[in-house]
Amino acid sequence: MTEAPPLEREENEKDSVESQNCTNCTIDSIQNSDISKTADAPIEVTANSYPPPHTRPNLAQMVGSSLRSIQSAMTNFSTAHPEGNGPIQFHVTPGDLSKLANERSLAALADVLEKAIGSHYSKPSGATDAPDGVGSIEMGKIGDEESPSDKNRLHSRLRTLCRKIRLSEEDNSFSAQDKTDAAETAAAALTSFVLHSSPERGISNHSEAGLAHRKSYFGQNFIADKKLDSFLKLCWEALKDFVLIMLIVLGIVAIIINTTIDLEPGEACNGCYVEGMAILLAVVIVVLVTAGIDYKKQFTFVKLSRTLDETNLKSVIRGGEVVEVVDADIVVGDILSVNSHNLASIPADCVLLGPAAGNCLKMDEASLTGESKLMSKSPGDVILSGTTAVEGSGKMVVIAVGVNSVAGKIQARVYESREEGEDSEEKLEGDEETPLFTKLERLAKQIGIAGTIAALIAFVGSCIIGFGVSRLPAKEYLVEYFITAVTVLAVAVPEGLPLAVVLALAFSSNRMTKDMNLVKHLDACETMGCATTICTDKTGTLTANKMTARAIYLGNNNFNCTDPKQTLGAMLLASVNMPSVEVLVILANLISINTMSESVLYFDDENKNEVTGSSGNPTECALLQLVHDVDYDYREIRENTKGRAETGKLAKYLGDGKQLNFSSARKMMTWAVPLPDSTGYRIYSKGATEVILSRCTSQMTASAATEPLSQETLQSIIEITEQYARRGMRCLSLAYRDLPNGVDFDQLSDAGDLNADGTPALACETSLIFVALVGIEDPLRPEVPEAIEKCYEAGIDVRMVTGDSPNTAVSIASQAGILREEHFVHEEGKGKPEMVASNLKENVLMEGKTFRAKVYRNVDDDDDEEKKEFDQVAFDKIWPYLRVLARSSPDDKLTLAHGLNQSTLFADKDKCKEILKLHNIKVFPDRQVIAMTGDGTNDAPALKRADIGFAMGISGTQIAKDAADIILLDDNFASIVTAAKWGRNVYASIQKFLQFQLTVNIAAVTIALTGAFYVQKSPLAAIQLLWVNLLMDALASLALASEPPIDALLKKSPVNRTDTIITKRMWANMLGQAIYQIITIMVLLFRPDLLGVLPGHLVEKKDGLGPGTGKSNSRHYTIIFNAFVWMQLFNEINSRNLKGEVNVFRGIHKNCIFCSILLVTAILQVIMVEFGYKVMHVVEGGLNRRDWLICLILGFGSLPVQQIINVIFKVCQNYKLWKSNKRLARDESLARRRIAGAGH
Repeated sequence: MTEAPPLEREENEKDSVESQNCTNCTIDSIQNSDISKTADAPIEVTANSYPPPHTRPNLAQMVGSSLRSIQSAMTNFSTAHPEGNGPIQFHVTPGDLSKLANERSLAALADVLEKAIGSHYSKPSGATDAPDGVGSIEMGKIGDEESPSDKNRLHSRLRTLCRKIRLSEEDNSFSAQDKTDAAETAAAALTSFVLHSSPERGISNHSEAGLAHRKSYFGQNFIADKKLDSFLKLCWEALKDFVLIMLIVLGIVAIIINTTIDLEPGEACNGCYVEGMAILLAVVIVVLVTAGIDYKKQFTFVKLSRTLDETNLKSVIRGGEVVEVVDADIVVGDILSVNSHNLASIPADCVLLGPAAGNCLKMDEASLTGESKLMSKSPGDVILSGTTAVEGSGKMVVIAVGVNSVAGKIQARVYESREEGEDSEEKLEGDEETPLFTKLERLAKQIGIAGTIAALIAFVGSCIIGFGVSRLPAKEYLVEYFITAVTVLAVAVPEGLPLAVVLALAFSSNRMTKDMNLVKHLDACETMGCATTICTDKTGTLTANKMTARAIYLGNNNFNCTDPKQTLGAMLLASVNMPSVEVLVILANLISINTMSESVLYFDDENKNEVTGSSGNPTECALLQLVHDVDYDYREIRENTKGRAETGKLAKYLGDGKQLNFSSARKMMTWAVPLPDSTGYRIYSKGATEVILSRCTSQMTASAATEPLSQETLQSIIEITEQYARRGMRCLSLAYRDLPNGVDFDQLSDAGDLNADGTPALACETSLIFVALVGIEDPLRPEVPEAIEKCYEAGIDVRMVTGDSPNTAVSIASQAGILREEHFVHEEGKGKPEMVASNLKENVLMEGKTFRAKVYRNVDDDDDEEKKEFDQVAFDKIWPYLRVLARSSPDDKLTLAHGLNQSTLFADKDKCKEILKLHNIKVFPDRQVIAMTGDGTNDAPALKRADIGFAMGISGTQIAKDAADIILLDDNFASIVTAAKWGRNVYASIQKFLQFQLTVNIAAVTIALTGAFYVQKSPLAAIQLLWVNLLMDALASLALASEPPIDALLKKSPVNRTDTIITKRMWANMLGQAIYQIITIMVLLFRPDLLGVLPGHLVEKKDGLGPGTGKSNSRHYTIIFNAFVWMQLFNEINSRNLKGEVNVFRGIHKNCIFCSILLVTAILQVIMVEFGYKVMHVVEGGLNRRDWLICLILGFGSLPVQQIINVIFKVCQNYKLWKSNKRLARDESLARRRIAGAGH
């Protein structure tokens, strides 16, 4: 062993004596215990093993000069066994450290230390004899004080430390400081002795090999990405669609018939399979497009996650230098440097080594525990991965990463359950089918049944006419009749519908991404359009997640800023009671000087006056923003104030100032700076209102003069403070005082003034002049009230679910418009009610604890929480009134989503009428469709249970994003409303397409049936109908889906789940246009002489024009096909509207996509007619000019026909209304007569 330098050796010998003296203070068992006995089990200690408390030295003495002596021993130990001679041999397992993270106690920390000590004396499995630094330690007896060594001295002190830690948890006689010293010492020992790092310098061997060894032993700090669905799996999922299954069967049947039965003996096929292959090709296109879009969405989500990860850097100390690394590069033993300036998220489980001087580290653990209260952390405490530092700063050592960390275990379990199957998550899933797909599935089955019936009618009718009437040979014509029936079925089935739906959803989802909604699942687009309730978080979603001054009592005037679009500073400057310049100067100086240097605002590089962000204490940043808003620069004030300036010419006088830091005992902060004339000091104080007011004897007036603080004014300030508090604001009071030279800042008050903890106050912080009372809150986003109003207009209820207090929740909900005057109790003669929690009506606001007590019932009179079950009946008595759920947990979100989704209250019509009459609350007449927001890990179950889960893209955890359907890229509630508008637009787009598609189907089936009865053959070939149904309709679906959403979509209530997707107005449009098309085609079919052409059924029939004549494609049927297509193209323009609008061209010039697709479709039709002789079954050489003119005129006729339909529908509606009013008037007249007769 390398001998320590003389000075260190002398100090070590001194420490050894101190340790020996300390050990002698305890019983003999502590001195002589063999550590090898405790290698695998914790040392058992009882209070009886130690002297009585009054004779026992304090804990710091018993561990031998506390932190200094143990760290000195560890330093010498590390010097004697330097790292770097080979791979480090660790003496604890990742499981040991993971257990420490789970238990989060000092006793667990002592277990780890004992395990490491014991493992030094038993070679771990797999250990080698090669020298490896710390790992190769010679055996020796611990406690041999006659021949002390660095190793023995360190082990002895660590053993003693562990025992005292255990005793301190059983015996309350140890002081808090003793326990703090022990925890800090244990954390340092864990870092240096167990993890071979240094609290000051971090990992010394931070070479690639050294870091790789730690990753190999302790694991890497990332969870393997969730296995993406393969492209083939997505294709298989797409193939399960009912319409596609019908098309596959139809295509296969068509190929078999066309290649076998339909061919005459010796006839070559010559592409006879084209029709069947075209149908199957349609299926392939739909499947590939659907799977491709979903596949691309997966990678878009992964790319977003990786981009966020790559930009999320953490500061770690390695080799004495601070370096920035991504989360995945952090290893066990790294010293993580964290501060709240950027709300740092903790990437791994850690043990806190110590906050920076004067700082108390506070963590937000809501993402894991659901607890909204900030948790104060001390050295030795475990900091969990996934939590966030929101106040203070500190250093911590990493103890568990990746799957060994607490958050990592949760995420791994989520991924494992998904890979093993969906059964484990069935209870978390919402409805299997979205409202739209449920309706489309039902519609497709109805169309399939109707098409099958029509095909049977065609087949039976053709057989009766052909065999029974015309006496045709069955052997020759039976197959032809069967082919005609198959054509009718092909016409009836909307081949383009699946592709239309996919294209509409894909187009909308891509546009939604530009509007800050990343859609992970296409069907989530339209589901959001049916949403009836949005359950939203408060912080960051409704609010800006930035503390801001929103009210101030200054110069005897109370200023309340209630407009989210206006700042408090702007309001002050625009007020008729605007404070004087002198008052604003004092206010600006007080705030600028008496705030920490770490609290800063960031300004735009180009526009120096524009604030782009802030860091430091959120409350102080809010005050600095107020200074900026009243047109003062806090940086200039600081730099030009002697005793406060840290840069510039006055920086050398910084020592002339005096800072009295904030502490929980004083609940205030003071900064003293010399007066400009050097006659004394001016102290600026800020702190809790009750503390500051108790120290004030005067107040500043509106003119900056000073007057005594009267009891009346004092009471007025207290009432305003209570008013701010009821609004959920954080109240802070500001004051100042001038002091003469020679003042003793440490002198205690002899006038009886006390601190918050009851200790004497400082004399310099008494007799203050009250300046202002400031109310600070996380303000509402400016765009939220308008978004909430749009939700209510759209029939969407908004409920706020937050972990905040009722007062804060009600304040934000009132400003947002979630709570309105009708939700508060009105007292006669008192005018508008005060919008505070205490004034709300019953069940409008509930706390999580009360909510759980009401909606869960005991099973078998057992009070065990785990044996309680959800009571849907009790829930239904609450939810219509519930608007705000405060102090809630993530489990409450899950309960709320489940209860709303399963509620059948709407079926009780009498109860719904009663609620409407008594409370003016309209219950949606169908099952609820729930949208839920969430950002924490524990929100994942609720996000999955809701019909649409929204995760926060900025503040959300990875698990929450994985569970969600849509990710809000800007964490903004207004983006949810945008999603609702796009969702309704998807529904409207599919309605427009169905209006277009089913018009084609109705007309085509009728024409095919007529042909079957007239000539036992459809005038429209199957390939022509497929062209209309597939390619043209697919293009039409994209054209109609490209219509941008309009605000009018949010002016109506959501569509009921049980409502049919086809409205009465749509039926009128479809039937009207279909009748026009049928009449037109029938005239063309039965009167070919009007066109000057030969009948098509004769031209296309062998020997039809006489013996020996062959069959060919007819001009007659080509004109019918062309006219039919052009009627669809012009009707596509009509289909842009669902309500019978007169101007069908309105806004068409703004939709370039629609115009382009219409043009492309028209060009393709020309090409098909002129050059598609064999493929499209048209006349060779195409049509002449006269034929084209006839087709275009007939197609254009769809436009005036639509206006006739509008007039007829309106007349029918008016007649129906007139008839209804007439009946009501008659009933009323009869009632009056009965009353008059009864009077006589």
